[in-house]
Amino acid sequence: MQDERWNHPLYTATAINDEGLEGHAYIPGGLKVQTSSPMNDHPGTNPEQLLGLSLSTCLEATLEAVEKEHGLPHTGAVRVKVAFIGARAEYQFLVHAQVMVKGVDFDTAKAFTNEIENRCPVSKLLKNSGNYTIETVTDFKD
Repeated sequence: MQDERWNHPLYTATAINDEGLEGHAYIPGGLKVQTSSPMNDHPGTNPEQLLGLSLSTCLEATLEAVEKEHGLPHTGAVRVKVAFIGARAEYQFLVHAQVMVKGVDFDTAKAFTNEIENRCPVSKLLKNSGNYTIETVTDFKD
């Protein structure tokens, strides 16, 4: 049975990959991305990069909205690191996000981080996986 929430989406995207990891993924009538494995030097992007871009964009857009709701200029930035770990048939991603908000005290920045973690749809999708962490930082660090 189909989830009823599909009946009234705000937006729907369809992504297709029919060529595998060494090929292309595309949005019908739109974006086409060359894909490749992170384990070689072939041209193209990989799932780790796409996940990092998705999460960083979602968190950043949510942070911008939170700053605006508090009457603040947008000064925040988000950095996401994705690691590919494991062994054959047990591969996993580790995802770590860093949130930096300039122009506010650290406690306010931490409150904003907590809020965006719980509002960003991509973050909500990842947060109970056990492989996702998020932290507030004053400077980006490895």
